[in-house]
Parts: sequence; C-alpha cells; structure tokens
Amino acid sequence: MIDPAHVISGFAVGLLVGMTGVGGGSLMTPILILLFGMHPSSAVGTDLLYAAATKTGGSVVHGLARTIHWPAVFRLAAGSIPASIVTMLLLWYLDLSSGSARSLVNSVLCVALTFTALSLIFRTYIIDNLRARMEGVDDATIARCTVVVGIVLGVLVSISSVGAGAVGVTALLLLYPQLPMVRIVGSDIAHAVPLTLIAGTGHWALGAIDWPLMGVLLIGSLPGIVIGSYTAVRVPETALRLILASILLVVAAKLGLEQWNGPTPNVATATEHSEAPQVMVPISVGARRAD
Repeated sequence: MIDPAHVISGFAVGLLVGMTGVGGGSLMTPILILLFGMHPSSAVGTDLLYAAATKTGGSVVHGLARTIHWPAVFRLAAGSIPASIVTMLLLWYLDLSSGSARSLVNSVLCVALTFTALSLIFRTYIIDNLRARMEGVDDATIARCTVVVGIVLGVLVSISSVGAGAVGVTALLLLYPQLPMVRIVGSDIAHAVPLTLIAGTGHWALGAIDWPLMGVLLIGSLPGIVIGSYTAVRVPETALRLILASILLVVAAKLGLEQWNGPTPNVATATEHSEAPQVMVPISVGARRAD
C-alpha cells in the first residue's frame, strides 16, 4: 500500500529543491528519521538515491533552459566525488549497522542542518561582506576554492545527505557573483546529481537502502521538482529561505536533544556480556544420544 504521507512529503521536498536548490537532504532525511522512524543510516542512503533521481529531473529542466554553469559544476565534482568515495570507505570501516555509525550520522546531520540554516539566514550578509574581496581574485584561485568547497560538500553529503543545497548555493553565490540566481540554483542541482548518485551507491553497497520507500517518494518528488524548476524565477526567495531555515533549526535542535539524551549505543550491552557469569549446565550420561 502506498502511504499518502510519503507521496506528499516527496512532492513538498521536490518542490522546494526545484525552486531554491535547497531542501532535499535537509528536509527528507530528518523526515524519514523523525516522522517515519527509519534508522539514520538507512534514511541517509535512501535519501541520497532519491535525491539523485529527483535532481536528475531538475537538471534536465535547467539544462534545457540553459541555466547551468558547467565550469562550476565540473570544479565542484572534482572535489566532491573523491571526497565522497573516501568518506564511504570510512563508513564501511565503521560498519553502518553499528551504534557508533548511528551516532556519527545523527551528530553530523545535526551540525549540517545548523550550518545549512545559518547559511540561509546570513547568506545576504556573507555575500555583501565577502563578495567585494572576491572581485579581484583570478580565475585560477576561484577554481581552487570551488574544488575545496566540493570536498567539504562531498564529506557532508555522504554522511548526512545534507549540505549540497544551501551550503553549495551560498558558496557559488560568493565565488560566481556574476551569475544570476537561477543559474546558481541550476548549477547546484546539476552538481548534486553525480555526488548523490555515488554516495547513494556506496550506501546501497552497504545495504542501507529502502527501495520500496524510495519509489513512493519519487512518485511525489519528480512532479514536485519539475513544477518547482519552472517556477524558480517567480518565487519570493528571501521569505522562503527564512521559513526553511527556521524549520531546519527546529529539526536540528530535536535531533541534537535526542542524541544528547539517548543512551550510549552498544557500550552497556558489551559490558553486560563481558561481566555475565558463565553457567555450566551438567549433561547426564543417560541424556546422550545413542549412536
């Protein structure tokens, strides 16, 4: 049975991604964890492949509209894709099913959501104060900075599925001030496709994907991102950013409180097993099986 709540959640997130380039992992992963009770690792893996499919649709729309700045996309990918591969190897070493991996995902997700919300709130302040310093910077330096931003996004997205939207858009606005907002959003969405696909494939290899749920989410998200991409230039972007930032701060606070108040995973269990006395059960001779 298809849960309408999953379809509606997918549509709402897809709509936000299409309009602003923000809101994919920032909203979907917390929704899967807090509302639908998924394990954080499964939520991240499912959301990454969901985002790859969703943003492919958005990239097609932006590509046809010629609102993608491909040099910025290639530079971001040059940093994010290797960083994602290294991060997935680290998660494989930690074992995604373990309590330590769960704690890592929750902690990074909380930090990434807070960072995303702050970048949304203070985007104008950051750009107004730093853009003047970037005007005299040569193209080679901008290219190197873009690769570094890609590395940071690769780590954040691979662990938490959060960061490619708000953080990526803010960085692109700062590094490429000559580009209109719609091209910034289009470039950010296009870069997110290979990043989320590679990171999601890594989670798939580790067994952290809920395929049926991902299919249901796509039923809502694909129409949502197409509609959002077509209306990207007509939306009151500032008001939408502030609303989204407020939601992300509330979600980050809830995740942080749960992580702070939750028991330390596996420690008590391991201690109990190590201290439990071994009970010797006598076996009577008469109870042996006859040859």
